Amino acid sequence: MPGQIIPQPDGLTSLGALRAMLREHSVLAAFEAFHAKLGEVFRLQLPGFHPIVLVGPEANAFVLLEQRGQLRWRSETDPIAKLLGHGLLVEDGEAMHDRPRQVMSEALHLAAIQSYVSAMWRGTDHELRTWQDGQSVDMLDAMRRLSLLIVFDALFGDDFTPALDRLWDATLRLMRYISPGLWMLWKGAPSPGYTRARAALDQYLYAIIARRRRQPPARPDLLSLLMDAGYDDAMIRDEMMTMVVAGHDTTTALLAWAWYLLGRHPHILQAAAQEAQQALGSRPDPHSPPDWHTLQNLPLIDSIVKETLRLYPPAHLGSRIAAADMEYKGYPIPAGARVIYSIYLTHRLPEYWPDPLAFRPERWREGRPVKFSYLPFGGGPRLCIGAQFGELQARLVLARVLQQFALTGTPETAHVHMGATIEPRQGRHGVIMRVQRLPGATSGQYGAAPALPETR
Repeated sequence: MPGQIIPQPDGLTSLGALRAMLREHSVLAAFEAFHAKLGEVFRLQLPGFHPIVLVGPEANAFVLLEQRGQLRWRSETDPIAKLLGHGLLVEDGEAMHDRPRQVMSEALHLAAIQSYVSAMWRGTDHELRTWQDGQSVDMLDAMRRLSLLIVFDALFGDDFTPALDRLWDATLRLMRYISPGLWMLWKGAPSPGYTRARAALDQYLYAIIARRRRQPPARPDLLSLLMDAGYDDAMIRDEMMTMVVAGHDTTTALLAWAWYLLGRHPHILQAAAQEAQQALGSRPDPHSPPDWHTLQNLPLIDSIVKETLRLYPPAHLGSRIAAADMEYKGYPIPAGARVIYSIYLTHRLPEYWPDPLAFRPERWREGRPVKFSYLPFGGGPRLCIGAQFGELQARLVLARVLQQFALTGTPETAHVHMGATIEPRQGRHGVIMRVQRLPGATSGQYGAAPALPETR
C-alpha cells in the first residue's frame, strides 16, 4: 500500500518513553511520551507486537464508525477471547454479535435498570456492614467486592455472598489473565493457575444456569432473557462471564479512582457528601433504597463520575484487527495489522479539554464535549450496553457511602496499574481511605454476612 510512512520511535524517543514509564510506574506514561514526540498516528515496534496507535476524535470516529465493518474485534490468540468464548464483547458480525446484543440490551435498557437499584443498594450495604470506625479500607478491594455482588444479584438473580470469599482469588486470577502481559510478545506464554480459576468460576456459573432452568425467576433479568432467546448453556455461560468480567471490573476501577480523586480534593469530597446526605436523608430506612428520580438528581456526584471517567477511563484503549487494507489520513493500514485507538490520550488532549490533567467536575456544567472526544464506554453502534448500568451504580455507591461515612484520603500518590482495566495503586494497595461512621447512620441487614477478604 503506498502512502505516508507511519512514524515509529527511534532510540532516543524510546529511551524517553522508558524513563517516563519508570518514573510514573505506568505503561501509559510511555504512550504519552510517544504521542508527544510522534503525533496522533504512530507505530510501536516490540518483539511480536507492533500495533498502529491512533489518537483523537477523528481517529475514534474512523475506528468506531467509518470503518467498523473492516475492523474486527476477535483475535483467537488474545486471552480475553479464550476466557469469554463467544461472549458479546469479543464477537463480530450479525449472528455472533448483533443478535445477542439485541437480546442483552433489553435487560440493560433504561426501564430495566431502574429495577436494579435494590440490588445495588443491597450490595453496597453488605460491604458497609464490614467497616469499622477508624478503619483504613482499601477502596479498590471494597469496590470490587460490592460490584461482584451487584452483578450477580441484578443480572443473574443470584446471591453471591456465600461464594465471594471462596471465588475471590479465582476471580482475580482471571482478571490478571486478560491483563496486558507476556502474552503480547509470546503467544504461548504460560499462565499458572488460570485453568483452575476458570474451572471454579465456570462451575459456579453453570450451577446458576441449572437452577434457573429448574425454577424461573420472579422477575425477568439478563439470564432469563438469554434462556428465552433459546441459547444453550455454553453460550449463556459465555455471556454471563462477559458480564462478570466487563460488568464488575470497569465499575470497580471507576469507583476506586473516584475515591482516590475525592481523597485528594477534600473540598469536593465535602460538597459531594452534603449533596448525598441532602438527597438520601440522614437516617434512611436501610431496606428502602432511593427511587430512580433521586439518583438522577445528584448533579455534583454525576459530574464526579464523568470527570473520573475522563481522567481514568477503565477501558483506556480499544483494539481491533484490520480485516482489509485501508488508509487513515494518508497512512496505510495493512490487513492483519492491530489498530489501537487510545481513549486515555484522547481524554487528555488540551485542544478539547482545557487544563486536561486537573480534576474539575465543574467542567461538566460548561457544555457537551466534542463528539468522539469523550468515550469511556466506546462509541458508535458498539457502545457498551452496560454504560447506564455502570454510571447508575457509581452514583448510588458514592452517594450511599458518603451518606453513611466520613472519609479521609492519604497523601500518597497513586500510580496507574494496567490490569484488565487501569486501576489506582498506592504501593501494594489500591486506594487507602480512613472511614468513620457518621452519627445516626445505619446500614441494612440482609441476612448473615460472610467474612469478606481484606486483601487482593
